[in-house]
Amino acid sequence: MKDRALNPDRVARIGREMQAACPGFDAASFTAQVTADLPRLELKARIARTAEGIHQHLPVTGSAALDTLLRSLPASPEAAGADTDFGLYIYAPHSAYVAAHHLHTDGLGRAFAALAALTLYFSAEDAVRTFLTTYPEQTLAAAATWAADSDHRVRRLASEALRPHLPWSVGAGLPVDTALPLLDVLYADSNRFVTTSVANHLRDIARTQPDLVLATLTRWRTEGRAKPAELTFITRGALKNRLKDGWAPAYTLTGYDPHAAVNVSPLRLPHTEFRLGEGLAFETDLTAPADTPVHVMYALTRTDPDTTAKEKVAHLTRATVKASAPLHVSKTHLLRSTGTAALAPGNYQLALQVNGRRHPPALLRIDNRRT
Repeated sequence: MKDRALNPDRVARIGREMQAACPGFDAASFTAQVTADLPRLELKARIARTAEGIHQHLPVTGSAALDTLLRSLPASPEAAGADTDFGLYIYAPHSAYVAAHHLHTDGLGRAFAALAALTLYFSAEDAVRTFLTTYPEQTLAAAATWAADSDHRVRRLASEALRPHLPWSVGAGLPVDTALPLLDVLYADSNRFVTTSVANHLRDIARTQPDLVLATLTRWRTEGRAKPAELTFITRGALKNRLKDGWAPAYTLTGYDPHAAVNVSPLRLPHTEFRLGEGLAFETDLTAPADTPVHVMYALTRTDPDTTAKEKVAHLTRATVKASAPLHVSKTHLLRSTGTAALAPGNYQLALQVNGRRHPPALLRIDNRRT
């Protein structure tokens, strides 16, 4: 990813754009110096190194430097080549430069305005964290203005930058419910980019204060400001991890009875010995005495003693078990490691989770011979 996100060609493009905005910017020197360091650096370090290169080669400072940086941007994100709201990694160093070199009390307003402009080209929440940890009150005030911005990418920044557990970023160092007043504004937003961030933000809060999240979602339902489908989307995203945990109140709020009388037949597997890289196929049938909505997940758990491997819990289906007929469910789970969870050889159990309740597992073994 680091080579796609920020490579010599992209560094050279930054240099050309900066030089077009400021003829005194030595694009050739900037490109040569930054690209010489890229091979030994991971992505975040590449962003920081490129930002430092921008600073070192700008012949101006202060507000003039910020103006130059903003003038170097293409006319629009679309003109820059962005095809998603998140933007292009080529512009990540720009907001990193602002965080590294414009963290001054007398220039906060200009810096916040620059971050709002830059987030259209690449989401600037990581840079905002630097300001949040140094100037929390001023940053929260800026976020309140972002929440009312006409551009959905800026509105999203108000939520995303203040998340209690923002991935790949420094901690906020603030109470986890600090941004709830902003979420009260943003949850009814018409743009999915914004409401996805609201859901993720609530999911962060739910790590330690699930009852607060439950109360907030319930209150939003009574307010009637958001479209029901969008509030359902937010609710599922906010409670995603609590649903995986089998937390009964999360199932109740999402419309599934955790005490429903649902019978699950023993899991059927083609065999019990698997290799890394293979597909783990399984199937089962659900029955109920009355029509019953079900939210079905499955959990793959390593059972070897003294293991620190995490349990993998994944969504399977949302459906209704009809009283007149069994509900057949099946899945093939690819046995491989992901960016968030490693899969190691060993003994495992596979269990179905219906409306939060675990059912008897099937036992299996995975070895390290790859297919």
